Amino acid sequence: MSRTRLSRMFVMLFLSGVLMELAVLAAPPQSLTVDQVIEKNIAARGGLQAWHDVKAMTMTGKMDAGTKDNVQLPFVMQLKRPRMERLEIEVGGSKALQVYDGENGWKVRPFLGRLDVEPFSDAEKQVAAEQQELDGFLIDHQAKGTKVELVGIEPVEKHDAYKLKLTLKNNDVRHLWVDAQSFLEVKVEGTPRKLDGKLHNVEIFYRNYTSVGGLMIPFVLETVVEKVTTSRKINIEKVALNPQLEASAFAKPDVSGMSIPPDPRRSALAKRAASPSPVTTKATK
Repeated sequence: MSRTRLSRMFVMLFLSGVLMELAVLAAPPQSLTVDQVIEKNIAARGGLQAWHDVKAMTMTGKMDAGTKDNVQLPFVMQLKRPRMERLEIEVGGSKALQVYDGENGWKVRPFLGRLDVEPFSDAEKQVAAEQQELDGFLIDHQAKGTKVELVGIEPVEKHDAYKLKLTLKNNDVRHLWVDAQSFLEVKVEGTPRKLDGKLHNVEIFYRNYTSVGGLMIPFVLETVVEKVTTSRKINIEKVALNPQLEASAFAKPDVSGMSIPPDPRRSALAKRAASPSPVTTKATK
């Protein structure tokens, strides 16, 4: 066989492979039941048993403060079953805390010039109470008291996604979108925020999935608030699975070793950091 014929053959095989790949990408999503979507999602994220084996998790990174100069705040988020969370944020030369023990929550905001251990507001309690375990909404959803329905298929950032309706244990309703190709979560409704006396819808996008110990975890979470021009991103830099976390870390904070910085920042940065963080809404949240 001549070199010319061999070259043409290889070109044809290459083009055939490309066309087949494009056909797969362009093909309409499969007609699946809600149980099949959930099953494929859990498998894509690493598998049920692998997530059951995770009892605690630590995430470190930086989050947008939401200021015009795009300041980013270093944070550490600690998660421990059942539904315990501790968030530390470096802001204004001090360390702010948000702690939730599964039932009660507290916050410490020295950048506002005080070291009071403040209980969560009613709104913050509601946000914390709606949070799922560290494995997210769909894993063991029945045991969590969540009803899941398949609403249909719609695009999320030009990619088809299965839209799921979640009715939580407290009867609140959220929607979650699962990519029709990767079967990873790509978007979830957040808790509406009150701005200018009106409630605005919140959407959280999950991006940059990275394998950590065989589990797929989004390393970028972008929160978009309806009618707000700028979004806020959380960039996760490191995730540790099953670190040794003491239960005392999730108790009412002890501020005896803390101090107020010499010049607390009472600016827009402080006000932004004082608001509940979207870190607590997890895809793995």
